[in-house]
Amino acid sequence: MPENSWPENSFYSEADPLDELLSEWVDSADSPPLQPRSEGRRRKAFVALSLIWGVTIALHLVLGAVYLIYGLTLLMSWQALRYWRAEVQPLPQGTASESDLVPPSSRLTPLVSLMVAAKNEEAVIGRLVENLCQLDYPRYEVWVIDDNSSDRTPDILASLQQTYPQLKVLRRLPGAGGGKSGALNQVLPLTRGEIIGVFDADATVTPDLLQRVVSEFYSPRVGAVQVRKAISNAEINLITQGQAAEMMLDAYYQQQRVACGGMGELRGNGQFVRRQALERCGGWNEETITDDLDLSLKLHLHGWEIQVLMMPAVQEEGVTSLVALWHQRNRWGEGGYQSYLDYWQPLLSNRLGWQKSWDVFCWFLIKYAIPTATVPDALMSAVQHRLPVLLPLTTLSILISFIGMARAIPKAQPQPLARWTILWTSLWGTLYMFHWLPVVSSTTVRMAVRAKRLKWVKTVHCGT
Repeated sequence: MPENSWPENSFYSEADPLDELLSEWVDSADSPPLQPRSEGRRRKAFVALSLIWGVTIALHLVLGAVYLIYGLTLLMSWQALRYWRAEVQPLPQGTASESDLVPPSSRLTPLVSLMVAAKNEEAVIGRLVENLCQLDYPRYEVWVIDDNSSDRTPDILASLQQTYPQLKVLRRLPGAGGGKSGALNQVLPLTRGEIIGVFDADATVTPDLLQRVVSEFYSPRVGAVQVRKAISNAEINLITQGQAAEMMLDAYYQQQRVACGGMGELRGNGQFVRRQALERCGGWNEETITDDLDLSLKLHLHGWEIQVLMMPAVQEEGVTSLVALWHQRNRWGEGGYQSYLDYWQPLLSNRLGWQKSWDVFCWFLIKYAIPTATVPDALMSAVQHRLPVLLPLTTLSILISFIGMARAIPKAQPQPLARWTILWTSLWGTLYMFHWLPVVSSTTVRMAVRAKRLKWVKTVHCGT
């Protein structure tokens, strides 16, 4: 599928002093708490890249340094075992003193506001609205933010408003900034729901979705719930099949991370946030390309928990070509890495607590540090004619992917699967996940050496 760009915005000034690297946070009475400043991202990326490359090269030069890798591999193996052994348990519903978080009169059926940011989505917007307006839940509203579409999207929405009274449409003016985050922030004051749900325009959900999601919010500790994402066109080719396995793997480990006291994360499509938590975090960050990951960190830093539902899933279209996959994953990779760079100070200060901090460190290591370090590790191995020093950690990462998929696939299927089907899907899914190595290694280098004018990129949906 092709990809379109929304208007670009400069996020930092190259004239900013270098000491901005050490003063990144805005936390005053006049501004939303814990809002990262976006200046200096390239400098931070350069520092992070230099550290990763420098440490990797030093491991090759220092005698006995490989034993540090063995020790870290043992610690990571212990954490992997914790993930695999953890049992998912519901959070406690709290005491009477906490009941003010959900008004008693609507405790069982709180009002839910569903929001969709759409731009040129004529191929899918009609199906989505019809789907959302026929959910089996008594109290909800649907808001579609039309971000100045130039196709038939406005006409389709106007027609649907005649049929579905719960559908409300906000048309953004030309030049409105902030991309998806800006659209969501603009409509938020107009919504009335105690729980805010966000969907992409290509989403498809089951009628009982809201009933299942709302029950997760009965615990006052829960600030958000993420529904597992599934690929609706998984049977098209091996690329979409790989994405389907990837989504199951992601949801499985998100659940296990939460079960171990770690950090669950939002994934954009099919995310639900308690209004109180969202407002406490200052809404969606308009200076990021992955608003979901940014909001995930803010929620945890403010003391909220994020639950993950394996069933039911929200269906979405997978990209069908290598080019589209490369562009989409580069955006995801850059946005996730960007979030770590933006929130490095509270993360390093252990504001999350030791369990979540260790969990975040493990996933940063697997998702960003190891892939970034593969380049200097391979170069030094070639020069010294020796095996890569990070081979134990890389092998463990592959094992974590394969075992995770083998455990996730049965959990995500309503019907039992044959063992050979699970084995093949796990093998192909693990091989497919290798695409993250060139994506992350190139993204971290690009962010460190090239000035970035942030742009909000959307995948074009075809309605398959």
